Amino acid sequence: MALLEVEALTAGYGKIEILHGVTLALEAGTLCAIVGANGAGKTSLLLAISGLLAKRGGTVRFAGADITALPPHAIVRRGLSHVPEGRRMLPGMSVAENLLVAAEIRGDAGRKAIGGIYDRFPILGTRRDLPAGSLSGGEQQLLAIARALVAGPKALLLDEPSMGLAPKLVSEIFSVIAAERARGTSILLVEQNARRALAIADRAYVLERGHIVLTGTGTELAQNKDVTAAYLGAAT
Repeated sequence: MALLEVEALTAGYGKIEILHGVTLALEAGTLCAIVGANGAGKTSLLLAISGLLAKRGGTVRFAGADITALPPHAIVRRGLSHVPEGRRMLPGMSVAENLLVAAEIRGDAGRKAIGGIYDRFPILGTRRDLPAGSLSGGEQQLLAIARALVAGPKALLLDEPSMGLAPKLVSEIFSVIAAERARGTSILLVEQNARRALAIADRAYVLERGHIVLTGTGTELAQNKDVTAAYLGAAT
């Protein structure tokens, strides 16, 4: 049984339906990539899974339990954490305060986990007293990931973690993502940089206009001529 199972999921905004019966699965300990053009519904998919966008139909199961109707905080407590597009930290608060706020969902266990987060992300330890808004783009992305990890998740939903970063920082972020997968955290990754995403993905899906149109291993999709023509282009 997959750790995360999404079946026939529909969702949208107002009268506009964005997701049309999306079905996918994330196996425990693996990384699954979602690739597609801007406007395909990738961000909406993660928002719907994490309870931040109301579902209109379908089911979401996590760790064997139906979480379709649960609110976002209850989903986080189940072990599914969402790192949204744009990082969305508390810019006027320090790095340490951002982590403390995120840790509160686990109480004492969350607060005790912060030391381990600094061990995994030493740069955040050196910046702990600085306002989060003063960090570089790459450091802010590390903080966004760290905020999710302090909740002790079984799985992460990562939305465009490399967006707006210089190539060197993109490589650093992807190294962090690969390291978290190696630690056993399951990851559902939405990423505009399809080449980099498919290179580390165990499995991948192509989303077009709210529909899953293709699936396979990361290697299979990276070698698919249609995927290459539509999403890969020149090496990055």
